[in-house]
Amino acid sequence: MGNDRDYGDNISTRLTYFLVGAGIGAVLALLFAPKSGEELRNDIADATRKGIDKSKEAVQQVGAKATEYYDTTRAKAGEYYETARETAGEYIEAGREKATELYDTATTKAGEVAAKTRHVAARQAGSISAAVEAGKKAYVEEKRKTELSGRTEAAPTYTPDKAM
Repeated sequence: MGNDRDYGDNISTRLTYFLVGAGIGAVLALLFAPKSGEELRNDIADATRKGIDKSKEAVQQVGAKATEYYDTTRAKAGEYYETARETAGEYIEAGREKATELYDTATTKAGEVAAKTRHVAARQAGSISAAVEAGKKAYVEEKRKTELSGRTEAAPTYTPDKAM
């Protein structure tokens, strides 16, 4: 696109130089031509009109070229905008998919860990319950033994006198 701009500047510069040179050449030709004053003034007026007409044409060409550059640039900018918007949409969608995938994976793993924890807790609870029950039985047994031994030791020991 930079080359197009340089080309446009080059054309307008050349056209300007051409018109200036043509104007100077026309004035010099009229001044050195063997004509009467009125004919010379008419020729100068004609040359001026022709120069003005050529300038108008050049301005129209430059304006058309500028409009063309503007339209091309605007179209390209629109294309770039649409491409960027589509790419951003793709990235957003990919991000959503990845986030959903990570969420699903995390939920699955959390469920597995919770299930394992419940299983281990249930197994440990069974062992702890059995240990507590065994402790209760041992306590009751020991208490019963202690009570029985206390009755035997506390029982009166009567030994009859043989001498009596």
